Amino acid sequence: MKKVTWETVIGLETHVQLSTRAKIFSGAATAFGAPPNSQACAVDLALPGVLPVLNRGAVERAIRFGLAVGAQVRSRSLFARKNYFYPDLPKGYQISQFDAPIVLGGALRIVLADGTERTVRLTRAHLEEDAGKSLHEDFHGMSGIDLNRAGTPLLEVVSEPDMRSAAEAVAYARALHALVRWIDICDGNMQEGSFRCDANVSVRPRGASDLGTRCEIKNLNSFRFLERAIEHEVGRQIAIIEEGGRIELETRLYDPDRDETRSMRSKEEAHDYRYFPEPDLLPLEVSAAWLGEVGASLPELPAAKRERYVRELALPAQDAATLTASRETAEYFEAVAAGLAAAEPTGDRAAQAKAAANWVAGELAGALNRADVEIGASPVCARSLARLIARIRDGTISGKIAKEVFDAMWAGEAAGDAAADAIIERRGLRQITDAGALEGVIDESSPRIPPRSPSTAAARRRRSTISSARQ
Repeated sequence: MKKVTWETVIGLETHVQLSTRAKIFSGAATAFGAPPNSQACAVDLALPGVLPVLNRGAVERAIRFGLAVGAQVRSRSLFARKNYFYPDLPKGYQISQFDAPIVLGGALRIVLADGTERTVRLTRAHLEEDAGKSLHEDFHGMSGIDLNRAGTPLLEVVSEPDMRSAAEAVAYARALHALVRWIDICDGNMQEGSFRCDANVSVRPRGASDLGTRCEIKNLNSFRFLERAIEHEVGRQIAIIEEGGRIELETRLYDPDRDETRSMRSKEEAHDYRYFPEPDLLPLEVSAAWLGEVGASLPELPAAKRERYVRELALPAQDAATLTASRETAEYFEAVAAGLAAAEPTGDRAAQAKAAANWVAGELAGALNRADVEIGASPVCARSLARLIARIRDGTISGKIAKEVFDAMWAGEAAGDAAADAIIERRGLRQITDAGALEGVIDESSPRIPPRSPSTAAARRRRSTISSARQ
């Protein structure tokens, strides 16, 4: 019997917490870390008689996202009530968008570890409010409810099932994470729950067109957990099918301590939530003028910047992808390249860019990883790094010595744009390239060898002649 080769099919639903100061339907604060229930107002608590009021800032952030991924931003969208009963949902329903979301379609280009580019299609992105949080620790067999998160604005981004491996899913999640930070709609802090992924995973025989029964893995808040959870779930499903069992449609949780997924509940379908239109909110209308205003405020996007780096700076595609992994990294790189251009006005721009890229993606990135700090907190600023690279390129120091200087700059031995120059002079690291000066140094450092006397040299020649005659 021919062994079946399995294909993995993955789609992600990502909850992006929008960076507004107030909640989506109330004026309560969204700051993280406040004492439980200190940021829950009457609207969040669902007290009788209160009405939701839509936050314009949340809508603008949804529009920014839609434009950034090339999606259709609908001129008219609707809110609905998604009914379910959890202790941390005071109203007994969540205000969300169902059949008329604000963003439809779109796509996200991802770059895999080997440099391969792929496109993941997006189904939709819709606005909704977050629920509260159940607390189970320190309550002696009971649970506490913190409603600070209730009403926090979310943009749920739903992908098509276009990913075929855990690695592709992680590449997509990283690209989406970088994008929402790039366009300044989310801080991306996964530890605080600002960016959470639900993975829909299924398997099917390779070459089949029908999708297998999927399981949803909820609330994955790190890229490492996302990858491990998918890999475990794929193995679990294949093992069940090959043993003659069948996959049940369900929601599962990932346990990082045991590195496994486990059943949480049977998977709900749309009809289980009994969606119906939200009667307290008017349809959301986005005018062409508003759309144009938001579009004009967008920065150059990662994909466009990557293409420009390759086209104008002649950087390899992999370098361009690394440098655009975050907006902060791209801005740092461009500042280094600009500093080099200022130091070498007539220099080769492509060579300058490549030198800057090598240092930003190499020595600097390594130091940042070892110190576990973001590039924005680097103790070596872009102008200082540009000056250091310029000293390599003009022959003042070698590449090996430059690493010593960089380490000293990182440790704070000197500050300011000219830190490299100060360290080079202080440590006497300037290399000598003038041939005449080098000969002088060699002469001074070489031991004095007394000249041979003519008689000694003649005697040596005679001995050599006699020795040759005897052979």
